[in-house]
Amino acid sequence: MFSSVLIANRGEIALRVARACRELGVRTVMVHSTADRDSPALRLADERVQIGPPPSRRSYLYPPAILEAALRTGVDAIHPGYGFLSEDPDFAEMCEAQGLAFIGPPAQVMGRLGDKAQAREVAAEAGLPVLPGSPRAVDNGLEAKEVAERIGYPVIIKAVAGGGGRGMAVVRAGRDLARAYATTRAAAQATFGDGRVYVERYLESARHVEVQILADRHGNVVSLGERDCSVQRRRQKLIEETPATGLPAGLAERICAAAVRGARACDYVGAGTFEFLVDDRGDFFFIEVNSRIQVEHPVTEMATGIDIVAEQLRVAAGHPLSIRQEDVRPRGVAIECRVNAEDPDRDFLPTAGLVQQFVPPGGPFTRVDTHGAPGVRITADYDSLLAKVIVWAPDREQAIGRMERALDEFQVGGHGIRTTIGFLREVLANSLFRDAKHNTSLVSDVLDLR
Repeated sequence: MFSSVLIANRGEIALRVARACRELGVRTVMVHSTADRDSPALRLADERVQIGPPPSRRSYLYPPAILEAALRTGVDAIHPGYGFLSEDPDFAEMCEAQGLAFIGPPAQVMGRLGDKAQAREVAAEAGLPVLPGSPRAVDNGLEAKEVAERIGYPVIIKAVAGGGGRGMAVVRAGRDLARAYATTRAAAQATFGDGRVYVERYLESARHVEVQILADRHGNVVSLGERDCSVQRRRQKLIEETPATGLPAGLAERICAAAVRGARACDYVGAGTFEFLVDDRGDFFFIEVNSRIQVEHPVTEMATGIDIVAEQLRVAAGHPLSIRQEDVRPRGVAIECRVNAEDPDRDFLPTAGLVQQFVPPGGPFTRVDTHGAPGVRITADYDSLLAKVIVWAPDREQAIGRMERALDEFQVGGHGIRTTIGFLREVLANSLFRDAKHNTSLVSDVLDLR
C-alpha cells in the first residue's frame, strides 16, 4: 500500500478520499486554491499545499502546480477524485513520468474511453449494444446531416471529449441540424479543448441505468450492481438509487454482465462506471464509460458494504481486489439525493454566497457526504454540489420515507443561497417516481405540475 497520497481535488470528494486513506493508514497531502484555504476538507489532511488562485485552470486543472506539490511533499500517488483531471490521460502520463502512481485506469485505457466515439467502437467490439450513429467523429455539418437522415430523427450531437452532461444538443428536425452542429462544436472546443462531435440516435424518455465495476491488474473484474440515475436536470443527475427498480425480469443482470464484458475487453483497471439507456421496450444501449470514482458511488457502498475508494487505492498500489464476484451481495435499497446550491425556479441556476446555517440530517442508515458548514463560501468558480444525502432501508418504500425524513431535517441558509432540497421532496412525492415508472423526463414532468 502507498505510504502517502496527494488528493488533487476539493469539496466532499476530497474529504471522502482523505477518510479512506486514514482508515488504510495512508498519509495525505491535499492541494487547494486560495478560495478553499478555509475549506473543512483541509482539516483531514496531514499536509496542505496552496497551488493557485480560484479559477480551476490555474489551480485544480493546472498539472505543473499539482505535480510540483506532489514531488515536493514526497507522495507515492495522486488521487484525482472526480471532475478536474480525473479523466485526463495526459495527466496520468505526466504522473507516471514523474514516478507517481495515478489512481485511475492506465492512460491508454482512459484515452480510448475518454474519446466517446472510440468508446462506442470498444463497446461494439465487445458485443455491447450501441445506438445507431456515426462510427466516428463527423467532419462537417453535411456529414452530420447524412448520418441523421440515415438513422432517423431525433438525434443527439455529442462532444467526443464530453462528460458531465455537457457538450450535447438534441436535434428533432433536419432544419435545426446545421446550427446545432456548429454550436455544439463551438461549445465542445471551449469546454473541453476538443471540438470534435459525433451523432447518435436520441432516445426520448429512457431510463438511465449504470453499472459500477472494479477491476485489478490481475485479471479480476467484478460488478457491484446497477444504479438508476434517471432523475436528471440538464442531463445531470439529481437522484440515484440501487437497485434499479421496475426493470423487466433479468434485465439488470444482463446489463451488469455487459459492463463486465466491456471492462475486460478494454483491459480496464480501477473503479469505473458503464452507462446505459433502457428504452420502453426493455432494450438497453451502451452510452459511455466514466473512468473514475463517481459522485453517486455511495449508494452502491450502502447496498454492498464495499468501500469503493479503498479498493481503488489497493488496486492502484498493485494489489488484487479484496473481493470476488460471489462476495458481492447487495441488500435492500439505497437512495442518494444531491443537494446543490441551485435555484430550481430559475432553471437550476447556481447560486453563490456565504453559508450561515448548515444543519445536515442524521439518524439511522443515513449518510451525508459534504464539505458544507457555517462560514463556507459558495463561489461561482466551482461545481454547485453542496452535499449528498444517502439512505438505506430494507425496501424502496421505507428508503423513500427515510429520505423524506432526512431532507425535512436538512437546513441550509445564507444570503442569496438557494438549494434543491425542496425540489427533491417534490420528486420523491411524484407518483411516477414512487411507482418506479419514471424516466429521464421526470424533472420536466415535475416542473410542469407546478
